[in-house]
Amino acid sequence: MDPLIVADVGGTYARMALVRVAPGRAPEILDFHRHACAEYPSLAAILRDFAARHAASGQLRRAVVAIAGLLDGDTLVNSNLPWPVSLENTRLSAGLDELTLINDFEAVAHAMPYLDPATLSSLSGDVAHSFQWPALVLGPGTGLGAALRFDGGTRPVLASEVGHSALAAGNALEMEILRLLMARWPHVDNERVLSGSGLMNLYPCLCEIRGVALRWSTTEQLIAAAQTGEDALAVECIEVFCGWLGSLAGDLAIAFGAKSVYLAGGISGHIDGFLRRGAFQARYLNKGVLSEVMRHTPVWRVDHGRLGVIGAAAWYAGHHTTVSGTAL
Repeated sequence: MDPLIVADVGGTYARMALVRVAPGRAPEILDFHRHACAEYPSLAAILRDFAARHAASGQLRRAVVAIAGLLDGDTLVNSNLPWPVSLENTRLSAGLDELTLINDFEAVAHAMPYLDPATLSSLSGDVAHSFQWPALVLGPGTGLGAALRFDGGTRPVLASEVGHSALAAGNALEMEILRLLMARWPHVDNERVLSGSGLMNLYPCLCEIRGVALRWSTTEQLIAAAQTGEDALAVECIEVFCGWLGSLAGDLAIAFGAKSVYLAGGISGHIDGFLRRGAFQARYLNKGVLSEVMRHTPVWRVDHGRLGVIGAAAWYAGHHTTVSGTAL
């Protein structure tokens, strides 16, 4: 097949790639580039900019974009992007014949068969990797994404918007945090806490509960302070985050009947050391009569990196009869 544009677009970065695909084969990445979303006025502008980089390759008329959110008709429903997205307006403005939008973690799940086991690290369960299906793919980034990957079939991936389902407290501290959050929002969803932006909702709540003044105003500052150990409250914040994330991962594995869990997302890589301290695994395993079952449901951390663009390309390879301007 001729090359096409694929993208993995989150609230912070758009990872763009020129790829060549064929059904049943791993996508071939010909070029890769990362764009800061806030530096562009629209998704179409990013697509045009990337296409212009490859003008010598000929006219690029097809694109698949893995993007955070849910497509409702022509409009993408998302609270984390810096601009609104209309499928048809984006296609026309970008000068494309074909444009497909798919959920970003649906794309990550499509990339699972192409993982290099050597790049995975164990957070719970067996240290020797083997694919076990269905696999839950979960990831805190700017928001919180999730999808379920099956072994095969005509629909190997089940997309999800679990980031917007209600956040559940699992201990007294989390109940107090949830009480504070519910005073601000009538619906407190998972990504209000379990995401990069969520960390900056969690941190002020802990400051209020502990009677400590706010010191950090960005996620990056908070994580850095926790990593150096210079701020005990920052350390507690990341540990609470990891425990809460472990609890949700276990709940979703049970709900979906997952046989393995892959933790992706940009935040996971930044807090890898905290994920290994024990709170994540303890809460993941704390599932009553199913605790022993969870011990046999391994969790792997995987670097998000290029998974989104690989998955978007793999999706296209399996749906290459996409009709112009539609999203399947």
